[in-house]
Amino acid sequence: MKIEVLVKPGSSKEKLEKTGENRYTVWVHEPPVENKANLAVIKQLSKYFNVPKSYICLLHGSRGKRKIIEIGSGS
Repeated sequence: MKIEVLVKPGSSKEKLEKTGENRYTVWVHEPPVENKANLAVIKQLSKYFNVPKSYICLLHGSRGKRKIIEIGSGS
Protein backbone atom coordinates (compact mmCIF):
# COMPACT_ATOMS: atom_id res chain seq x y z
CA MET A 1 0.00 0.00 0.00
CA LYS A 2 1.34 3.45 -0.90
CA ILE A 3 0.51 6.46 1.24
CA GLU A 4 1.20 10.19 1.07
CA VAL A 5 2.65 11.74 4.21
CA LEU A 6 3.06 15.38 5.17
CA VAL A 7 5.73 15.71 7.87
CA LYS A 8 5.81 18.47 10.48
CA PRO A 9 9.34 18.25 11.98
CA GLY A 10 10.37 20.03 15.17
CA SER A 11 6.90 19.74 16.69
CA SER A 12 6.30 19.96 20.43
CA LYS A 13 3.98 16.92 20.25
CA GLU A 14 4.32 13.68 18.31
CA LYS A 15 1.15 12.50 16.62
CA LEU A 16 -0.21 10.94 13.45
CA GLU A 17 -3.48 11.99 11.83
CA LYS A 18 -5.28 10.49 8.84
CA THR A 19 -6.30 13.37 6.56
CA GLY A 20 -7.79 11.44 3.64
CA GLU A 21 -7.72 8.13 1.87
CA ASN A 22 -4.05 7.06 1.97
CA ARG A 23 -3.05 10.53 3.25
CA TYR A 24 -1.55 11.25 6.64
CA THR A 25 0.08 14.10 8.55
CA VAL A 26 2.82 13.17 11.02
CA TRP A 27 4.21 15.51 13.68
CA VAL A 28 7.64 14.57 15.06
CA HIS A 29 10.00 16.11 17.65
CA GLU A 30 13.11 15.52 15.56
CA PRO A 31 14.50 18.24 13.30
CA PRO A 32 14.86 17.65 9.55
CA VAL A 33 18.60 17.05 9.93
CA GLU A 34 20.65 13.95 9.11
CA ASN A 35 17.56 11.82 8.34
CA LYS A 36 16.32 12.10 11.95
CA ALA A 37 12.79 13.24 11.04
CA ASN A 38 12.44 10.49 8.39
CA LEU A 39 13.41 7.82 10.91
CA ALA A 40 10.91 9.22 13.42
CA VAL A 41 8.16 9.13 10.77
CA ILE A 42 8.96 5.50 9.96
CA LYS A 43 8.82 4.66 13.67
CA GLN A 44 5.38 6.28 14.07
CA LEU A 45 4.01 4.61 10.94
CA SER A 46 5.33 1.27 12.17
CA LYS A 47 3.35 1.64 15.40
CA TYR A 48 0.22 2.94 13.64
CA PHE A 49 0.07 0.14 11.05
CA ASN A 50 1.44 -2.48 13.47
CA VAL A 51 4.21 -3.62 11.11
CA PRO A 52 7.99 -3.86 11.58
CA LYS A 53 9.99 -0.81 10.51
CA SER A 54 11.66 -2.96 7.85
CA TYR A 55 8.29 -3.18 6.01
CA ILE A 56 8.20 0.61 5.50
CA CYS A 57 9.98 2.08 2.48
CA LEU A 58 10.41 5.77 1.67
CA LEU A 59 9.88 5.97 -2.09
CA HIS A 60 9.95 9.72 -2.71
CA GLY A 61 10.54 12.91 -0.74
CA SER A 62 13.44 12.02 1.52
CA ARG A 63 14.50 15.69 1.62
CA GLY A 64 11.07 17.34 1.67
CA LYS A 65 8.01 17.54 3.89
CA ARG A 66 5.79 15.63 1.44
CA LYS A 67 6.66 11.96 1.12
CA ILE A 68 5.43 8.86 -0.67
CA ILE A 69 5.83 5.81 1.52
CA GLU A 70 5.11 2.16 0.81
CA ILE A 71 3.89 -0.07 3.61
CA GLY A 72 4.63 -3.70 2.80
CA SER A 73 3.23 -6.89 4.26
CA GLY A 74 6.52 -8.71 4.31
CA SER A 75 5.35 -11.35 1.84
